[in-house]
Amino acid sequence: MPLKVLVPLIVACALFMENLDATVLSTALPAIAGDLHQSPIQLKLALTSYLLTLGVFIPASGWVADRWGARLIFRWAILIFALGSALCGLANSMQFLVAARALQGIGGAMMVPVGRLVILRSVSRSEMVGALAWLTIPALIGPVLGPPLGGFITTYYTWRWIFWINLPIAALGIILASLFIPNIRAENSQRFDFVGFVLSGLALSTLVAGSSAADTPAIPLHITIVLFAVGITSSVLYYLHARRCPNPILDLNLLRLPTFRAGVAGGSLFRIGIGSMPLLLPLLFQLGFGFSPLSSGLMTFVAAIGAMGMKTAAGWILKRFGFRTTLAVNGLVCALTLMAAAFFNHSTPILLMSLILFVGGFFRSLQFTCINAITFAEVEQPQMSQATSFSSVAQQLSLSLGITVGAAVLQLTLNFHGEKDPTISDFWLAFIVVGVISALSVFSFLKLHRDAGEEVAGRKRVASVQVNMNSVRS
Repeated sequence: MPLKVLVPLIVACALFMENLDATVLSTALPAIAGDLHQSPIQLKLALTSYLLTLGVFIPASGWVADRWGARLIFRWAILIFALGSALCGLANSMQFLVAARALQGIGGAMMVPVGRLVILRSVSRSEMVGALAWLTIPALIGPVLGPPLGGFITTYYTWRWIFWINLPIAALGIILASLFIPNIRAENSQRFDFVGFVLSGLALSTLVAGSSAADTPAIPLHITIVLFAVGITSSVLYYLHARRCPNPILDLNLLRLPTFRAGVAGGSLFRIGIGSMPLLLPLLFQLGFGFSPLSSGLMTFVAAIGAMGMKTAAGWILKRFGFRTTLAVNGLVCALTLMAAAFFNHSTPILLMSLILFVGGFFRSLQFTCINAITFAEVEQPQMSQATSFSSVAQQLSLSLGITVGAAVLQLTLNFHGEKDPTISDFWLAFIVVGVISALSVFSFLKLHRDAGEEVAGRKRVASVQVNMNSVRS
């Protein structure tokens, strides 16, 4: 098997483990909440703590890979993720589980971004869509297996095994990485931006923590206000620092590239809606419809099958319609499929719900492939590690906000109705809100030039028209 195919498949092994963990955990949330004597909505901390840690440590992933080599960091990242998984399975309180998930996040912060960096530095722009498809197709097996596997384990065994199944996958990933991943590193590693690392980490962590605390009754309002104030202040301080620093850990100059800006801004809005699904759908099916964890998992399994089906068509669609048209039209379709879940009720046929979830997964998969590709269409190789870190931070922050927004709207609805446990009607507003937020991403994509990313899309082989980052800085 060619190395340009084998490397994405090995990186996909790590992405498979991460996605499997997330989807299995989502299906088991109600069971874990009952065992730990917590509200299922409040247990969102187990999801957001992982995403929060990702947001803090991902900015350093590109520099660390450049400094010590991608293969070494990739292997260590898998090992740390596996250790966190083992501890999650031993958790006997929500605090223990949240801490173990945070440790997983440290591994995940280096694992997938570093793997993606290896791929982007190994292929040409015209091969980028194909390489990302090879990366994503095997990784989508995680969401396919996750919901039914999580439901099966939770129904017939114990939820603790949903974390321990990561251990053999991690062992396989370490072996394959040792054999085949090239130890790519920068010839001249830049000085680490420690001040930027502290400011960006403080900004991201406090903003996400503040969002999560906003709908948590047990946390006083003044603490939430302080978290937001620290987050906003840190963000402003980082912006001022990045303007003076020659090599900031998150290079804001990348946003001057139209395709990178569209991929980050539009992709973030789109992912806020998608990020809420791992929380809202299992709660809807299990608490609203009364499905067992296994039945709930089989329902979300349908969306993952649709996602896998689209990967083989992504290249043809981009070649036929281009990035701007595909991202704008497909983004609107995806938003509508999100909002469709708001109208599920006891009279809705199971077949119809399954069809909507299948179609939604089908088109969301295309959107993710297009966003990932267009984001790096104008980025030159010397800036690739910074661009990978920047985009990964935006991805994880938006996914974290998706969980927070979904949980907050659901909690507000419960408070308004004076209820403790949600019913089907309580989910309506949450699905509408996250769907509208995802639809707003279309405006970012419509700003793209109609020929944006043509070389990446394979529509024609042209000389690079990308803006050189040296001129961008000037």
